[in-house]
Amino acid sequence: MRKTFEIKLFSGTEELFVGGKSIMKKTLKKSMTVTMAAAMMMSLAACGNTQQDTAATPASSEAAAPASSAADTQAASTEQASSEAASADLSGTIALAGSTSMEKLANAVAESFMEKYSNVTVTAEFTGSSAGIESLLAGSADIGDASRALKDSEKEAGAVENIVAIDGIAVVTDTDNAVADLTKDQLISIYTGQTTNWSELGGADEAIVVVGREAGSGTRGAFEELLDIADQCTYANELDSTGAVMAKVASTPGAIGYVSLDVVDDTVKAFSLEGVEATADNIKAGNYFLSRPFVMATKGEISEQNELVQALFDYLSSDEGKSVIAGVGLITVD
Repeated sequence: MRKTFEIKLFSGTEELFVGGKSIMKKTLKKSMTVTMAAAMMMSLAACGNTQQDTAATPASSEAAAPASSAADTQAASTEQASSEAASADLSGTIALAGSTSMEKLANAVAESFMEKYSNVTVTAEFTGSSAGIESLLAGSADIGDASRALKDSEKEAGAVENIVAIDGIAVVTDTDNAVADLTKDQLISIYTGQTTNWSELGGADEAIVVVGREAGSGTRGAFEELLDIADQCTYANELDSTGAVMAKVASTPGAIGYVSLDVVDDTVKAFSLEGVEATADNIKAGNYFLSRPFVMATKGEISEQNELVQALFDYLSSDEGKSVIAGVGLITVD
């Protein structure tokens, strides 16, 4: 290789004379020979290294890929094992008591939570919001369900308000009623006994039958508070459950009643209020004025509760729990 490069480099090259003597031809020839030989060696070495690196890279990648995959698999297995261990370790009973309006939610949460934690039993009694908070404070329930904000007296006694969902209150009538929309003032006028016939509101000449819940009901408390008519209502019927109100309104011509939005079905007709339909989207947007919190109260902060109750609240705030809440027609909270 050197000889070849010497010939190419110096064929046709002029000599350099200094002081009349040729000093560069031989020297330059030797220098260039060494330089080019070194350059060739470096080039070949570089090519060799590149080939080695190129050959090594797939092997390294192939070696790293299984290691990474194995690590991911191990991490997933560890996480699953931890979750299963936590589920197995959690056992006992959680007692809920309170609002009949929250029956659908409470049953759905209990069912899904027990499916997740097979050694846990969740019981629920539907005795009304006030009675539920009383049970909580008396120690006979772990959680008091209230379909209204807690009263100051209940908070002072140790109850803590934990809002788990938002519910709309639907105002319903029998399906044959021609009136479809009510203003807030008209609703107040009906429930305080000032308007007594549907003809006064553009409907048929038919008496208005005012149906409501019993004293102590969370739905009644929220409804009257939102309309600012507490202790001013004139009821034809005061019933002790949401189901009873639905049945009474559905079977009574001219009846009007209020129920939780999530229980409305085709046996009754829901009024729009101020031109706004009772829907979850309208409540989220703040356009529907009859809405209320669904509270799962605890005696003391959640962090002070036993591991079962804490696990239930963790579940309610998870994506899975929020899906259950939304599944019964309620609005989730952050």
